[in-house]
Amino acid sequence: MKLKYSSGWFAAGREVRLAATVLSDSAFKLFVWMCLHAERNSGRLQLVIADLARSLRKTEDDIGVGIDELVRAGICRLRAPNSIEIEDSFWPYCRDPGESDLDHPVAYVTALRRLFLRPACVSSSFSAADQRLALAWRARGVSLERAERAIYLGLARKYAALLNHGHGSPITALSYFANLLGEVDRADVSPQYWHHVKQRADQFERRWRALKTATTHKSPPHPETK
Repeated sequence: MKLKYSSGWFAAGREVRLAATVLSDSAFKLFVWMCLHAERNSGRLQLVIADLARSLRKTEDDIGVGIDELVRAGICRLRAPNSIEIEDSFWPYCRDPGESDLDHPVAYVTALRRLFLRPACVSSSFSAADQRLALAWRARGVSLERAERAIYLGLARKYAALLNHGHGSPITALSYFANLLGEVDRADVSPQYWHHVKQRADQFERRWRALKTATTHKSPPHPETK
């Protein structure tokens, strides 16, 4: 079996069947929309009531009622005024380690450290300054999702520059992404856009790794002998 489209799909199984038995038709439709747009690694998405209402052809009051029903039924929980998370019993994907306990400072910093150090264009040991900045972000209420979006936005741009010029210096500090948090907050885009940014960053990284490998393995020309 092959998918006609490689994006915009969702693994609907026992979790969706269970939700269908406890939700009203309107709330179930909202639940399915959330499943299609939530981050796969966390089951979370940003809540923009006006966008939801427009996408589902409902009033904003209808969306509010649906969200209340999802929360009361134990299917979703509100992480913040503008963020919602689908509960594990209704989310078919495996979450990233630490996603369930990110309210703890150590778990938050550990998860952010993993996000920061993974890319090939980052050369850092996650210094004491990086740890202090991570804790400052948590104290300001910066969710891991927001931080992840800022990081992938920065990575996509960094890799684009590296590929265009063929070389460049690595990212050495978490502060490289600090100014992008505001850009993420101001962006009036759908969650699907950030999924696209992540895909582009991953695609650029694969190209950059391949370019580095090819450069490393290229044999120097043999000197001419006489």
